[in-house]
Amino acid sequence: MQHGDIWRGIDLLAKHHGLSTSGLAKLAGLDATAFNKSKRLPKDGRPRWPSTESISRILTAVGADFESFAMLVSGRNAVAVSLIQQSDLENMSSPPGSHGADAQSVQSFTPPCMIDIERCFAVEIGDDELSPVYTNGDRLIASYGTDLQAGDRVIVKPQDHAALIGALRTISADQLEIDTYSNRQLFDRAALEWTARILWISQ
Repeated sequence: MQHGDIWRGIDLLAKHHGLSTSGLAKLAGLDATAFNKSKRLPKDGRPRWPSTESISRILTAVGADFESFAMLVSGRNAVAVSLIQQSDLENMSSPPGSHGADAQSVQSFTPPCMIDIERCFAVEIGDDELSPVYTNGDRLIASYGTDLQAGDRVIVKPQDHAALIGALRTISADQLEIDTYSNRQLFDRAALEWTARILWISQ
């Protein structure tokens, strides 16, 4: 994160809310000149960084969270994928598509790396049975059809069985051994309807 990145985030935050940087500063109860470009690189040549307090105040003033501000700072765009409940996995013979039918079925997030968004979906954990690995309310961003390796956290859907969330312990051409955090189970690959690798957790 560079000096210019932070100031770009502030400029974009103001723009997205129809404000000038001076207007944003005043809205947050700061001096109107707090974010002037002339103050970002003073005459002594030492870059001036905005304080964490000033950033907190402008986010509160416009009703934005830090995640959205970080997206502006990094220059990355948010993406949206299908959001399903953990209980919905029970009867899914195929992985969910990447786009939900309505706003309530969509999870927006900023990916930390390049991903194939068309193969991604999100699962919201509905209880604490997988605690402390996953807890109620956690949202797992997963990608199906990707290569799996031992150690990956995965979602697997066996035939005639609810989908399982766990960690891939061993892998061969024919079988997968999954640690479901309560026991370990061995599955024939041919008996799995689909598999997905968990990429990260989004609260």
